[in-house]
Amino acid sequence: MWKWIVALDRLLRGEQARSPTLFSGAALLLPVAGAVGSVVLMLRAGHRNDSRILLTLFAIWVLSPFVALVLANVVSKRWSVLTRATLHGLMLILTAGSLAIYGNTVSTPPGSRVAFPFLVVPLGSWVLITMVIPLAAILSRKLSRFRLVRWLFKASAAVAMLSVLVIAVLLGLLLLDHNRDTTLPTPTGPFAVGRTTCVWSDAQADPLAPQPDTKRELLTWIWFPAAPLQPAQTFDDYLPVSWRTAIEGQSGVLLTEFLTRDLSRVHAHSIRDAEVSPEQHSYPVVLMRTGGAAPTTDYTTLAEDLASHGYVVVGFDAPFRSWVVVLPDGRVIARAPQNNLDLLGGPQADQLANRLVQAWTADTSFALDQLERLNRSDPSGRFLGRLDMERVGVFGHSLGGATALQFCHDDPRCKAGIDVDGAPLGSVIAEGVTQPFMFLLSDHSGESADAETPEAIRQAGANIRSIYDRQPSDRRLQIVIQGANHYMFSDGAMLKSPLVMRVMRRLGVVRLNGRRQVAVTAHCIRTFFDVYLKGAPASELESKSEYPEIEFVP
Repeated sequence: MWKWIVALDRLLRGEQARSPTLFSGAALLLPVAGAVGSVVLMLRAGHRNDSRILLTLFAIWVLSPFVALVLANVVSKRWSVLTRATLHGLMLILTAGSLAIYGNTVSTPPGSRVAFPFLVVPLGSWVLITMVIPLAAILSRKLSRFRLVRWLFKASAAVAMLSVLVIAVLLGLLLLDHNRDTTLPTPTGPFAVGRTTCVWSDAQADPLAPQPDTKRELLTWIWFPAAPLQPAQTFDDYLPVSWRTAIEGQSGVLLTEFLTRDLSRVHAHSIRDAEVSPEQHSYPVVLMRTGGAAPTTDYTTLAEDLASHGYVVVGFDAPFRSWVVVLPDGRVIARAPQNNLDLLGGPQADQLANRLVQAWTADTSFALDQLERLNRSDPSGRFLGRLDMERVGVFGHSLGGATALQFCHDDPRCKAGIDVDGAPLGSVIAEGVTQPFMFLLSDHSGESADAETPEAIRQAGANIRSIYDRQPSDRRLQIVIQGANHYMFSDGAMLKSPLVMRVMRRLGVVRLNGRRQVAVTAHCIRTFFDVYLKGAPASELESKSEYPEIEFVP
């Protein structure tokens, strides 16, 4: 141990302090990286400000503490060990703290006071610099005779610097991975896929809008079997530019720049401005609800795959309840805080979840009304008579699964439904459902016998079993996808950083590859609807030769 400390001391000092060491180089790089990152974030926060003079003044002010740290590092060769260690520690704290605060500021929604942190943080940095370093110099005179103290300060500073370098390398790798192109899984059906959007509204008030009497609006996404791609046509963006901007504003820098793929580089398979395929007169309709407040496009892979097999798939986002909604008139409406389940716990969360399911269920019925109207009198002619409204299915994930279950209970127009890993809510728990219904579940093996398993999970399992047991045996199905994770049923399974996903797999949090889980999910959904909406043989439900992860629950 003592030999290591002596060697470290020699490394930190260099050759009689006459040549720069790795430690000194790292100490110099840290404030430089902080300066560059801070200015970039400042410019990003002020990109809407047209005053170059003001931006320049802000840049100088933001840079000033880092310039002081660089100059202090240059002249610190004759300082005591304690004073230099304090300087390096201060570099670490100010760099990490400034970047964290500035990054959080950039991620705040438009309209926030983004200038305030860029005024206050440099001021606070100057206060720390002018107080902490002189104080350390005074203390070092009293401690200079203790050799072990000097070594410990050097060792601590070295560990801090190495930690920062490791974090910088990790963030660099995440950023490189963020900028790579990602192509979603190719749809497995014989049809090409088209996508369009529309807005539906009515006079009925949205019960969960912050302002009373706010009319209900739905931003609707429709995927459909399309005529083959023509030379003049192109594939549509995974997400429109306006939506990407809004999502980045709501997500923050860490999520949008490091932990997920760049959404502008995500490639789907839906054709822009396509026409409905003429191969069939009409196609069955499947309504899709997302998990929680997730955008509908998060489930593009499942929607495209189902559409490629001859279904019209309809999903929708609602202002004040979806994470964010961008309407054609330019309005950007984020989820209202009072509708955010993540902010609540216990009975309050249960009450809000039930209110959300009631609202989403009513929205689903409203969407079906609008589809019937579209089928009768589509102004564009695209869907005129092309929707088979006698064959309607619905599926959803998580809270969307609970919505699908309650909708099938409430609305007889539902002919078949699927709950993808959602806990039942509402009157359906007591009254059950009569239509063919499938529960498609993630793998909770090992949890049911665990005394620490949350009561909510146990109760959800009991409610599913109660509903399932009351269904006729020829109209029910329950499947567990072995190794599946609750949060990996959407495109997020393929858009999260592979580096992060590898770590999660090593830790056992994720057991099944994301693409594989989505592929198994798409197969199960399609097969169930093929049987109960298209009349395919029921024996197809029992086949799992391609997907050994499927486990049938009796």
